[in-house]
Amino acid sequence: MADKLKRRDLIKNLGLGAGILGFSGVANAFAGTSVLIANTGKDSDLSGKINHSVCRWCYNEIPLDEFAAACAEMGIKAIDLLKPSEWDIVEKHGLVCSMATDDFANITEGFNDPENHEKLQSAYKGLIKKASDHKIKNVICFSGNRNGMDDETGIKNCVKGLNPLLEYASKLKVNLVMELLNSKVDHKDYMCDHTDWGVKLVKRLNKPNFKLLYDVYHMQIMEGDVIRTIQENHQYINHYHTAGVPGRNEINDSQELNYPAIVKAIYNTGFTGYLAQEFIPTYPDKIAALREGVEICDI
Repeated sequence: MADKLKRRDLIKNLGLGAGILGFSGVANAFAGTSVLIANTGKDSDLSGKINHSVCRWCYNEIPLDEFAAACAEMGIKAIDLLKPSEWDIVEKHGLVCSMATDDFANITEGFNDPENHEKLQSAYKGLIKKASDHKIKNVICFSGNRNGMDDETGIKNCVKGLNPLLEYASKLKVNLVMELLNSKVDHKDYMCDHTDWGVKLVKRLNKPNFKLLYDVYHMQIMEGDVIRTIQENHQYINHYHTAGVPGRNEINDSQELNYPAIVKAIYNTGFTGYLAQEFIPTYPDKIAALREGVEICDI
């Protein structure tokens, strides 16, 4: 652990200083170390306890083929929130899509509005079939915004809209996973903004292939009490996302969450799914920032 902490500090300091050192200076500074900054050599000393993933959108400026290669080299197993056109690119690097999506998946217009059901059911059936063909297990979905709707009506509408899809997805061995998002900072008026609401929906649907995506960043903003909430509700959670609070940036000691403790709590629940980094990197070397985040979560 001490060695890992030293490596994290080195990544952090050199990442922050990359603009001063320049590329050659950073490269020389890393000579003789085993830290991966870019796609330069295999370096995966991860424990194997956590299935590491990362959200693609945070690194969109890096070509996906290059990004997937760098992820594979550092021991990341999967990439989140990929569209069907991107799946083949990551699969050739031995990675999987850990959470599938497509352009139609809309945070604000979700399953809590019956007017969206027909178009969403049609679009999701297509995505579920494609995911099944690629042996992708998880497809993301959203509640939608409240627009004045009360909690109980929202749950009833989501049940009505999701039930037919879950029957279809079950036959194809695909899970639908609804993300918990904050409605305080990033997604104003979003309905599935507390763990309690999401758990009520899971229980009402009562389908083994419907669970929640617990985003630590979002739920810290909305309700805090992260570890206890995970311990008490882990059976309703399929997937986890990370980011630092406040700011949604690196998960190091510049922010308030204790990610090693949180990840240990997740692991101790018996969780075998994916934990995906979803912070927006601020370091000049974004791959270095990702490596730091993965090591922080690698208990």
